[in-house]
Amino acid sequence: MPVSHLSHDHQPADREVPVPGTLDELLSPAWLSLALGGEFPGISVTRVTRGPVVSRVSMNLRFRIECAGGVPAGLSPDLCAKCYFNEAGWPGRRTGIIEASFYRDLAPRTGIRTLRSRYTGVHPDSGHGIIITEDVIAQGGTFLDATSPYTPDQAAQSLSQLALLHAATWGDPAARTAPWLGPRLESRTVHRGIREIRANFDSDDLGPGVPARVRDAGRLYAAFCDLAAAMRDPRPWTVVHGDAHIGNFYLDGAGLPSLLDWQLVHRGPWYLDVGYHIASALTVADRRAHERDLVRHYLDELRAASSAGGQAIEPGPEEVRLGLRLGILYGLYHWGITEKVDRPITGALLHRLGTAAADHDALDAVADAASLR
Repeated sequence: MPVSHLSHDHQPADREVPVPGTLDELLSPAWLSLALGGEFPGISVTRVTRGPVVSRVSMNLRFRIECAGGVPAGLSPDLCAKCYFNEAGWPGRRTGIIEASFYRDLAPRTGIRTLRSRYTGVHPDSGHGIIITEDVIAQGGTFLDATSPYTPDQAAQSLSQLALLHAATWGDPAARTAPWLGPRLESRTVHRGIREIRANFDSDDLGPGVPARVRDAGRLYAAFCDLAAAMRDPRPWTVVHGDAHIGNFYLDGAGLPSLLDWQLVHRGPWYLDVGYHIASALTVADRRAHERDLVRHYLDELRAASSAGGQAIEPGPEEVRLGLRLGILYGLYHWGITEKVDRPITGALLHRLGTAAADHDALDAVADAASLR
């Protein structure tokens, strides 16, 4: 069930609303009245109360609004902005284009559980992408990371969400031509690579968790470069989340796994999400005990979701076998080059993904990638 339309430019749907140039402007009652007015005509924000800020690369800040006559029905007063006004994030502000485009063009059509977007915009001069969503923490949600308990049943639920995304965008012609969904793997080998991986693998706190047989920075980098080359024109392809580790899922107010952080979304094969997610979400023991059933569950969900849209997508056994290994390689590389995340989280994910890579000979699987194209 392909999506019917994707914008091919990088202009926000909110063209008549000037995109803010500063954080203070973004959080001003006047600008928020304009930004929210497209969906809630006549809204007049009178007061903004700032809440917690998480600032790493992007800035994620929570705030609460008050409105003349009360907050309109259907709008939560508790909102969250994601932007790049901080010093560390500003050089990468154009990354926000990708996420803004996803919430504008794809999220409403896929049926997946994700943040409810209330504004998306891209600054015409700086290329700064900004999104405003409802605050899921205020609605009883819980953000996750590798230290959070996560069961195989929950992993099955999150794989169901990935199956919905993949089925909705499988080979979609509009997604094929959308520039913001272009291949991204090779770009991740340019500014980071062997130096960062070696620093993590050689560290006393992170390295020991990675099995010795895959704790080789040069070999991991070379394998990922080969994978990146193979993914220039992947076949089959769909729209993948692109960074489907456990920390990019949250539990909504009903306790259901939901997706967030779409800045790496792109056209790619389904298994980049699936292998990466299974290996990152579960403890090593749970993954070893349940991964076959979880892969089978994903395939059943993919077939069911795609059949509802008029096609039945069923990857073959060889694609599934190799794909799981390549998805694990994909995830291990991303955490191998990670520098700005709390060490216990990075350590847990390197241990999980490294052990999965050793279990599946994932660093050797890239030699077989050509058979999937």
